[in-house]
Amino acid sequence: MGQRLICCLDAPSALQPPPPLLPVRRKLLLLCIMLFLWLYMFYSCAGSCASVPGLAGRPAAAAGAGEAAATAGAGGEGLQVLSKLLRRAPSGGAQGLAGPAAASPSELREEQSAAPDPTSPISSFFNGSGTKKLPQAIIIGVKKGGTRALLEFLRVHPDIRAVGAEPHFFDRNYERGFAWYRDLMPKTLDGQITMEKTPSYFVTKEAPARISAMSKGTKLIVVVRDPVTRAISDYTQTLSKKPDIPTFESLTFKNRTTGLIDTSWSAIQIGIYAKHLENWLLYFPIGQILFVSGERLISDPAGELGRVQDFLGLKRIITDKHFYFNKTKGFPCLKKAEGSSKPHCLGKTKGRTHPNIDREVVQRLREFYRPFNMKFYQMTGHDFGWD
Repeated sequence: MGQRLICCLDAPSALQPPPPLLPVRRKLLLLCIMLFLWLYMFYSCAGSCASVPGLAGRPAAAAGAGEAAATAGAGGEGLQVLSKLLRRAPSGGAQGLAGPAAASPSELREEQSAAPDPTSPISSFFNGSGTKKLPQAIIIGVKKGGTRALLEFLRVHPDIRAVGAEPHFFDRNYERGFAWYRDLMPKTLDGQITMEKTPSYFVTKEAPARISAMSKGTKLIVVVRDPVTRAISDYTQTLSKKPDIPTFESLTFKNRTTGLIDTSWSAIQIGIYAKHLENWLLYFPIGQILFVSGERLISDPAGELGRVQDFLGLKRIITDKHFYFNKTKGFPCLKKAEGSSKPHCLGKTKGRTHPNIDREVVQRLREFYRPFNMKFYQMTGHDFGWD
């Protein structure tokens, strides 16, 4: 009996406490932290490749999130904290634009500055990116000068986001309010520039004051072209839509015999650049307006785009390597368009063949525009060589 008792005492007994369990909770917490760090590193690399500015300056947010996860008492709690941090993104987009249509631009700017930062690395990555803002730069003119080509070329730049269609806000839709206008804009990240182009702004009397009311710091771009060639191009476009309109020659003159030019005809009026510029200079300094040569935009697109990128304070990313010359159309095209790996040329509505215009009429128009051109050269400090 004593031997049995000794054997029982010497043998491993179920009464002894089992070995301690593996620290499962600690492993879960470590796994959560590693997952979070992996996601942050992945996003940082993606942001760097996409030239997203401001990313390097925000590591504190990620570090804070890591500390919050690390200080959670258990693996399950760590997961919950981490999940909350990753889902914490602002409600941008269309919902963020809700509000009275008549909201002033100052109110919209205050609303944007008061809102949580939507461009932080975490929220931008998980929320799909940025907020809609009023444009910081606008291509305001001129019609048939090359504004569409300029906009398409600029959209190749990763730090420019632009509306494709012309909003016509400051000439036709101003009563809809700035909230409506902002809703048309694409979402942008911190450091990106929002742009739009509406060529008719340059000749709209109310446009300068209205844009100034939005922001006195708005950068303005005007694409100008030989006013005679521009007028013929303008007429060609109208002719393609209305084949039964009168001839260019008959529309040019109030009286063909006296040679009096009809300045009420929009095709002629738009080309009096000096007159329209005077109105803009009442609200904006000349240094805040960039004048792009429509002719050089064709002969040297990279050179003109370099000037535009400098004006906008951007790195010169768009260079000669982005263009090739299309002999059929007679102007440069993009080797790769925005968001595409295929070459891209402007549509068939661009590069139409101009009708033959009476030489005497063309010469008379050149004489008419010459004094206006000279004044325009003086105002801008730039000789475009149209005479």
